[in-house]
Amino acid sequence: MTEKLTNATIITEFLLMGFTDDQVLQGLYVPFFFLSYLTALMGNLLIIILTTTDRRLQSPMYFFLKNLSLIDICYISVTVPKSIINSLTKSHSISFLGCASQIFLFIFLAGTEYALLIVMSYDRYVAICHPLYYETIMNRGTCLQMVTASWASGCVYGSIHVAGTFSVHFCGPYIVHQFFCDIPSVLTLACSGEQILEYAFVIASFTFAFVCFLFLIASYVYIFSAVLRIPSAQGRFKTFSTCIPHLTVVILFLFSGIANYLGTNSKSASSLNLFMSVLYSVLPPSLNPLIYSLRNKDMKAALGKILGGKLLLNI
Repeated sequence: MTEKLTNATIITEFLLMGFTDDQVLQGLYVPFFFLSYLTALMGNLLIIILTTTDRRLQSPMYFFLKNLSLIDICYISVTVPKSIINSLTKSHSISFLGCASQIFLFIFLAGTEYALLIVMSYDRYVAICHPLYYETIMNRGTCLQMVTASWASGCVYGSIHVAGTFSVHFCGPYIVHQFFCDIPSVLTLACSGEQILEYAFVIASFTFAFVCFLFLIASYVYIFSAVLRIPSAQGRFKTFSTCIPHLTVVILFLFSGIANYLGTNSKSASSLNLFMSVLYSVLPPSLNPLIYSLRNKDMKAALGKILGGKLLLNI
């Protein structure tokens, strides 16, 4: 026990060694990360600006979308800039406090995004199944409470997991085979038998997340039932098309995260694990603006107004 405590007190940094063993990946991932980060930053900032300044984009759906864009900017900023800087400076270290902060912020924002996606599924349920009561149910006060609850739940989620992860003693070597500090990779560095508390938190979290997922499924069962009762095929497609972006984002975000955290957590680098980490940590913030806005006429009209033309309406 004394040796474990000594190891825990003298540790000052971890080494992020995700891509260092693969020369091809080293040459590709920095440009890819930079372009992905730039795309996510510009796309999500544009959505925030449009949904804040345009009066036509003041419905609950766009209010939630604005919060989702803010989350995505923070979400990708937690991991990608640090990874790019480390690669360019040939330094792969991250401080103990920096690693703990990265885990907290990443889990906090991931939990907040998941909670917000659940809220957005409820918004679609009310809009399609109870259109006459939509403005009454989804009033401004209710929307603010839902968003506040999403951020608060994410904060609690992140606090629990960072406490569980760093309650262990690390026996070294302090090499994280990832491009950022995430829970599975950091826990492989813990002394044998020390991970029980965090694994209990993970099981409890997955159980709660699964219950929330059942709520999301129930929302879409009612949505599908309402859509099928619409007489015309065009009406059914138009109504259901408002849900396609949300479903796409949920599937991409949720199942890539599950696959990553249920994957094999070895103490050596794995191309599959790295790919899954990139899939759920980099791609969703980059693709969300495109998924939600590409075929949205109101969004394109607002952008065309800013650009002083109507070119986007014809895309």
